[in-house]
Amino acid sequence: MRSETARIAADDAMLVGDLALPDQPIGVVAFAHGSGSSRHSPRNRAVARVLQDADLATLLFDLLTDAEERVDAITAELRFDIPLLGRRLVAAVNWLGGHPATSALPVGLFGASTGAAAALTAAAERPERA
Repeated sequence: MRSETARIAADDAMLVGDLALPDQPIGVVAFAHGSGSSRHSPRNRAVARVLQDADLATLLFDLLTDAEERVDAITAELRFDIPLLGRRLVAAVNWLGGHPATSALPVGLFGASTGAAAALTAAAERPERA
C-alpha cells in the first residue's frame, strides 16, 4: 500500500486529501464526508481500510478548505451548500481521471449526510466516470 497527498483544484479553492493505493487496485472510491467530519475521521478511515483490504484505492479529502471550515463552524453556511460540495466532488473525480495511478480505474463515490447529496450530484454530473 502506498499513499500520497492529493491537491485538488476546485473553483477558487485548493482541496487537500489522502490517496491510498493498494498494489493492484481494481477501482477507486472517493469519500464525500458529511458536515462536521473530515478526512481524518476515524469512522471514514476505518471504512477506507476495509475498502483498501478489498484492493480498492481510496481518496479521502476535505470538501472545504481550512479557512472555509473556520467560517462554517460559526455560520454553518457552507456545509449545506450542496451545489458547492457537488462541484468539489466533481473536481475530485476529474483529478482522479488525470492521475496516472487512477485514470483507468472505475470510480465509486461514498457519501454520508450532506456528502451523500454531493455524491449524487457528482454522479449525475459525471455519469460516465462515477
